[in-house]
Amino acid sequence: MIITSLLDTDLYKFTMMQVVLHQFPGAQVEYKFKCRNPGVPLAPFAKEIREEIRSLCSLTFKEGELQYLRSLRFIKSDFVDFLDLFKLNEKYIMVTALPSGEIDITIKGPWLHTILFEIPVLAIVNEVFFRNTQKVPDLMEGRRRLDTKIAQLQAPGLETLKIADYGTRRRFSRAWHEEVLRVLSARLGTGPSGQFAGTSNVYYAYLLGLTPLGTMAHEYLQACQALGPRLRDSQIFAFESWAKEYRGDLGIALSDVYGFNAFLRDFDLYFCKLFDGARHDSGDPFSWG
Repeated sequence: MIITSLLDTDLYKFTMMQVVLHQFPGAQVEYKFKCRNPGVPLAPFAKEIREEIRSLCSLTFKEGELQYLRSLRFIKSDFVDFLDLFKLNEKYIMVTALPSGEIDITIKGPWLHTILFEIPVLAIVNEVFFRNTQKVPDLMEGRRRLDTKIAQLQAPGLETLKIADYGTRRRFSRAWHEEVLRVLSARLGTGPSGQFAGTSNVYYAYLLGLTPLGTMAHEYLQACQALGPRLRDSQIFAFESWAKEYRGDLGIALSDVYGFNAFLRDFDLYFCKLFDGARHDSGDPFSWG
């Protein structure tokens, strides 16, 4: 069983889900899987992927996990109460092997009941593929590369440089993910003086005492194109809905969904005072800066 906890996902899934519960509980959505390496033969593993998704849909939140979520300042008690009753439902997801050798994964249903599928399903696809194609993984090489990168981060003059883990959906395996996080925590240090800022993965933040990181995803602003009053104003609608939910908390705005020029047009002085900053997610960071 690859996914053993519903916390094994990105924090921003929960922060967006809370907005959905309070402001868009009736929204209907559809997700489609896209493999960014065209031609990867995933069809032979479709049955195994389905079995892992079935196991995922058997999970519920444990009491300790709910208490951890309740301890986060921006998570509201009624949302945790909802999660106490929550289970993913297999009827909303379909995995199909295609004649091309690829697979189609379609998730369709209420946004509130499908939003937590994305990250664990992507992690499942990765791990199923790699455990079938890399029967004896070269962990020594992985550790050597990790050591090299840590040494680069610890070079003179980089003491204030911080990194964070956002790799759950792309990980080689759950076990390797945990090992990397433990090594980064121990070698780079955490907290204000450390170089390892934290992880987007809520389960490992809970397990290892790391800072959980994340605010909103592209998904949120894309959905607001359909949910808002006017397409032209959908980005403004998304930021206002976010501010209504979090009242100044989680104040980092995603800036590249409609293009940077559109972001600058909409993110006026009002939002500059309402949000703490913006997130650069694509393109040239120097131009963005």
